[in-house]
Amino acid sequence: MFLFDDFNQLKKKLKRDFSSFKKIKVALLGDTATQFLSMALRATGFDLKLDLDIWEADFNQIESQVFDPCSALYAHNPEVVIIYKSSHKLLEKYNKLSVEHYQNLADEELDVIKSLVVQLNHENNIKIVFYNYAEIDDAVFGNYASKTPSSFLYQLRKLNYELMKYASNNAAFHLVDLSTLQNQYGKEIFFNAQFYINSEMVLSFNILPHVAARTLDLLSALEGKFKKCLILDLDNTLWGGVIGDDGVENIQLGALGIGKAFTAFQYWVKKLKNRGVIIAVCSKNTESVAKEPFEKHSDMVLHLEDIAVFVANWENKADNIRYIQNVLNISFDSMVFLDDNAFERNIVKQNIPELTVPELPEDPSKYLEYLYSLNLFETVSSSHEDVQRTKLYQTEAKRAAIQHQYTNIDDFFKKLEMYSLVEPLNKFNIPRVAQLSQRSNQFNLRTIRYDESELSTLSESEGIFSFIFGLEDKFGDNGLISIVILKKETNDTVFIDTWLMSCRVLKRGMESFVMNTIVEAAKKNGFKHIKGEYIPTAKNAMVKNHYADLGFTTNGDYWMLSIAGYQKKRCFIDKK
Repeated sequence: MFLFDDFNQLKKKLKRDFSSFKKIKVALLGDTATQFLSMALRATGFDLKLDLDIWEADFNQIESQVFDPCSALYAHNPEVVIIYKSSHKLLEKYNKLSVEHYQNLADEELDVIKSLVVQLNHENNIKIVFYNYAEIDDAVFGNYASKTPSSFLYQLRKLNYELMKYASNNAAFHLVDLSTLQNQYGKEIFFNAQFYINSEMVLSFNILPHVAARTLDLLSALEGKFKKCLILDLDNTLWGGVIGDDGVENIQLGALGIGKAFTAFQYWVKKLKNRGVIIAVCSKNTESVAKEPFEKHSDMVLHLEDIAVFVANWENKADNIRYIQNVLNISFDSMVFLDDNAFERNIVKQNIPELTVPELPEDPSKYLEYLYSLNLFETVSSSHEDVQRTKLYQTEAKRAAIQHQYTNIDDFFKKLEMYSLVEPLNKFNIPRVAQLSQRSNQFNLRTIRYDESELSTLSESEGIFSFIFGLEDKFGDNGLISIVILKKETNDTVFIDTWLMSCRVLKRGMESFVMNTIVEAAKKNGFKHIKGEYIPTAKNAMVKNHYADLGFTTNGDYWMLSIAGYQKKRCFIDKK
């Protein structure tokens, strides 16, 4: 599953049927030949169920296409523009400069890139994917190149650094890290000098599948396809040895020998947890024994508070993973399972084919380099609330356990003592709202995704009514969990442009609370009708009947509700 196709294998996929996949209109611009890159990108989209409709510019036509509002680029009306400005063309620019201008190269090139981004955003609010610069050392200065601003290597590294700074402050600008790919696979794999001289192609056939895979990782993330959860086996995965046989004092962890590999692996998992990835445990073990290293071993990096759901028993691992999925209420295709045992991996893959199950190397010292190469946890956003995600899901597991004590669901809801904070879009919540917009797939009526700049514009627009919902109860604060954006359509009708909700709060009456809030706001602003739309996707079938269940009627295209006839929905959530 994780063996990368070679280019010939990719080409065969171009003959497959893409018609049922999500279509994304893409434009590809490069200062060198990109026709084979275009083929690799489209073919790689097949495995991710993405149909890339790619328009490709003639080579070295980046500026002429972007700055001409009547160009073929804009006629294609792309959602994403991919730009490849190569290190080799950058070196050619540098070579033609006078000596006194060498040290201006990075700043001047950055200004050009910024102007391209501004123009693209000005025209259509397009998302830009930009390949950073793979390193070339022209060996003019030797090691001294890192000390003098006039060297090409210094300017190239400066430009890559400035691009990172620029990307961190521009929500529409995204980087694909070619420099790291060259480091991973080596320059001999990345670049073929003879091929470049004869064809103007910088990227070799050997590296194209890896570049395409990394690019599609980013495009998938922009489409809301994330890996949200890492499920871990324990024995010989998180530590060396078998805890039930060897005892806590004899498992392999620490700074010496093979234990060092497991400790390094745990640090990687800890960083994922700190970034917001949910960590769960699925182990064939006695629970009390499985927890001993977390509680007693001084070299453990991970602790029980880092684990959102801990399952250790002697049941089938596929069934236990289904239990974890049910508690977390996320889709299987957003989960990754790591287990050293090939038999267990195969059982899980056969029973849950949507789950990502990497083939870990037999040698634990190779775990990390292998996992680095897979780039499993691509993301396009990060927030402070991500760090709190484990605690949120630990609390949710407690709620699930308490719920089993109640035969009457209303009694359980009353016991929760739920309150919702409702506020409009503002500068404080926009980063988190953008993130939820990008991530939400299942409870998302139209799956329209907004980034921070688009939300800032909406927050200041006339005829826009926004509602950002939080939810807390006696067990804790769930944080921001739902977004509604209404747009005035006529004096009588308001349209639900966006309605999405985090799946971790489903079936607590939040849908009814939100609907009551929408009706109350519509009535207050003089509207008589509320209009809704459901746009089906591969993941949002759960809300197919959402409007029907709330009393809307349909004409086949849209759902309509008369405010005059609306009966307030019963729920056990109070407004804070």
